[in-house]
Amino acid sequence: MADDFGKSDDFDPDESHFSDEDLAKAMEGFEKEFADEETSDASDIDDLDPSLDIDGIDIPDDASSIDPAFGFDDALAGLLGNKAKMAALVTRIASAPLLAAFCQLSDISADCVGSNQGAIAVLRNLDGDAPEAAARDITTVVGGMSVVLGVNRADKLEVTLYAGGQAGQTLAPPILFNSTPRFVEDLMLGITTVAQLKTQGFEVVDSAGLDHDAAMKVIAEHTKFGRGGATRGSSID
Repeated sequence: MADDFGKSDDFDPDESHFSDEDLAKAMEGFEKEFADEETSDASDIDDLDPSLDIDGIDIPDDASSIDPAFGFDDALAGLLGNKAKMAALVTRIASAPLLAAFCQLSDISADCVGSNQGAIAVLRNLDGDAPEAAARDITTVVGGMSVVLGVNRADKLEVTLYAGGQAGQTLAPPILFNSTPRFVEDLMLGITTVAQLKTQGFEVVDSAGLDHDAAMKVIAEHTKFGRGGATRGSSID
């Protein structure tokens, strides 16, 4: 899935209000396209080498050496598995602003990092089962959308496919890493941070920086509109 979304010169946010009804119609358009992608994504996973393992992956023991903001309490909770060290939603949406808009509408706080291989939502709420709840919520709000949730708890990586608000197939971490940008692995293992990615030129959009109206506007800008509102012609390239 590429990063261009169809836009219409007919849509003027000053003249046409993007309502909840419009959003529902836009989601219907996304649903079929996400469903089409799911089949191709599954074949990509089948083509990867299932014999790969993560025994040789070195996960830093002390997250505070990577991120000074990572305090003792957080480090202890991470070691005990009560709080994830890192969690991210891996998507096939290339646009960081669009993923941030979906996160805002799903009440998910995250830094969304853009990539032509798919944007990543780095979750802020890492307590308990909050990462799993985020994956359920976004795939419920955005009909037809599937995400892969990666969670690092107590230096154990768990990768699970979510769709329709439900957990599905679990994947070996190398399968995920071989089909995503290198920075995904670096983030999950604590080798890099979102702040460092930003300094490297990656587009990072904070979902908390959008309110409901701003999120709706972003979605409108990535959706084809006619006089009747959202159309089935909306495209995800």
